Amino acid sequence: FLVDEPPYPQIITTDIPGPQSRNAITKLYRVFDTRSLNMVCDYENSVGNYLSDVDGNVTNSPGDSYAQIASIPLGYNNPALMYTATSPEMASTLINRPALGNFPPHAWSSILTKGILSVAPQGLNQVFTGMSGSDANETAYKAAFMYHRRISRGEDVDFSPQDLSSCMNNQSPGSPEMSILSFKKAFHGRLFATLSTTRSKPIHKVDIPAFDWPQASFPALKYPLDSHVEENRKEEDSCLAEIEFILTTWKNPIVACVVEPIQSEGGDNHATPYFFQGLRQITKKHGVLLIVDEVQTGVGATGKFWAHEHWDLQTPPDMVTFSKKAQTAGYYFGNPLLRPNRPYRQFNTWMGDPSRALLFRTIIEEIKKNDLVAKTANTGGYLYSLLESLARKYPEKIQNLRGKGQGTFIAWDSPRRDEFLRTMKFAGVNIGGCGEHAVRLRPMLIFGERHGEFFL
Repeated sequence: FLVDEPPYPQIITTDIPGPQSRNAITKLYRVFDTRSLNMVCDYENSVGNYLSDVDGNVTNSPGDSYAQIASIPLGYNNPALMYTATSPEMASTLINRPALGNFPPHAWSSILTKGILSVAPQGLNQVFTGMSGSDANETAYKAAFMYHRRISRGEDVDFSPQDLSSCMNNQSPGSPEMSILSFKKAFHGRLFATLSTTRSKPIHKVDIPAFDWPQASFPALKYPLDSHVEENRKEEDSCLAEIEFILTTWKNPIVACVVEPIQSEGGDNHATPYFFQGLRQITKKHGVLLIVDEVQTGVGATGKFWAHEHWDLQTPPDMVTFSKKAQTAGYYFGNPLLRPNRPYRQFNTWMGDPSRALLFRTIIEEIKKNDLVAKTANTGGYLYSLLESLARKYPEKIQNLRGKGQGTFIAWDSPRRDEFLRTMKFAGVNIGGCGEHAVRLRPMLIFGERHGEFFL
């Protein structure tokens, strides 16, 4: 895809981080928390799938860690993105950054329709733009709450004096008790409402006040899927029954259910289309909105532009959130009643960022021009077949291989996961982990078969 990519990784220091990196980390630590730091990067000398550090080590990145947590779609220093980034249109949005709700640029409608909305999920023709994945989910929750109260109050009924006065004291009826249902091991973000639906790691949540919202079991499937069809169907039926029980018995109205197509931070946990079809039927039956969190799975990674396209739903989700590979964020929706009944209810200063929307427009153009979603599906199938052969040879080291037919969204469990990740880094491959034992692949859309062969 990029002709100037290095032919292979290069590790030149005897230790990682090397001496220049250690000096940079020491200097940075004085003013910035470096305890989660993975490497000090030299972005100017990085290209395509290859990331350089300040010591000159050049690493290949089929894994999550060095696709900037699964958020780089077209590789480092992509020329098409560089052209957009240096255009007069980009310069104008950067130096005159508009407060979009009050002062949108004259081209904002065109930027949205030719970019973000040109790849909108089927049935969802509107968008609310945001700043990050957490922001996208948080505002989607707000939309769900406002929609529920609008329907229960009466579509055209105005707020009562009691609504307006009690909300100022954080009391009902203006601040009603309502809930969002999420799943065990889910990750939806780090803001207050999104943290209440995040269940992946205690370190994300500890010490933070949380809403008393319910969680349901996400299917714990056995792999390979085609060898455990009956057991997996029973597991998914059990989870669906639990979901319906929670929806009908929880102490407060549950207005929305939020779900990842593949639970990513929680361990790359999959479910079949049968489960998601059942989830959509149950939420429709009980008047609960379905929010599909495609922050990590969206924009081609699973061999479809949106992962929920694999489900063949009869009716679309109510909202689909996005970020990461889109380089911008927000949520799609179709029902006009999900647009609040008054201005300033779903609002902040920026309401997204036109410069990032411009990048997503170019990303979409490059994906379409180079057929990168189909290529990701093909690369993923090839990579999975090679890993499948390796797993048969070393079954004790590569366990529960999963992600067949899901593009490059592939994972497995390793009993010595952290040691494996470090060993791979010294071999010139950056790869990520999730959950307790999972190794996950999160390559860019330009990751091809030759990169996969080197990785294997």
